[in-house]
Amino acid sequence: MAYELHYWPMIQGRGEFVRLALEEAGAAYVDVAREDGIDGMLAGLDGPPRPPFAPPYLRDGDLVIGQTAAILLYLGPRLGLVGESEADRIWTHQIQLTLADAVAEAHDTHHPIASRLYYEEQWTEAARRAEDFRTHRLPKFLLWLERVLAANPEGPRHLVGHRLSTADLSLFQLVEGLAYAFPRATERVLADTPKVVALHRLVAARPRIAAYLASDRRVPFNEDGIFRRYPELDG
Repeated sequence: MAYELHYWPMIQGRGEFVRLALEEAGAAYVDVAREDGIDGMLAGLDGPPRPPFAPPYLRDGDLVIGQTAAILLYLGPRLGLVGESEADRIWTHQIQLTLADAVAEAHDTHHPIASRLYYEEQWTEAARRAEDFRTHRLPKFLLWLERVLAANPEGPRHLVGHRLSTADLSLFQLVEGLAYAFPRATERVLADTPKVVALHRLVAARPRIAAYLASDRRVPFNEDGIFRRYPELDG
């Protein structure tokens, strides 16, 4: 049976990290809301006895899994995108959770007060939050990933072990999102993180990923997603 991915059809968002893993593995999956609309996706938040808090969530038969990192923890061994040892699986998951923190902080640059408020209603606070993110948090996350790559005993081509993992795919998506939202700030930090840049390029050149990025299945970044380009927030 095909995996069922439930996520908003009009944005990349957190669902994109899952899509990249499914696409790289050539897995059979249905992007349900893109094919059938969001009604079924919303109904699924109330249906199971252990309901997901919010999209994305994945359905595999009777099993329903919410939260991006938890979905990738489940999919990793099934798609061949994680090492075989428990240590590798836990380390990959730890990296994934750290990437999720970076994504959340990037989101909060344009919605620092409340998600229900428009950006224009919290612009002053957003400017302050974005300045701190550009100056301190964005470099801290990318420089940490550079250290992880440098410390990998199997070599700096991958974050964990000697082969591609869900963490590598998620690093690619994080860099893509940061470069869209903060092109100037991200370019400055990437100048000091050549291993991150090399891994980003390696993932982009993967045949299935390259085909996906060139297809209409890859929704463009826009100002409804997590990563939003407001030039005034890029300093």
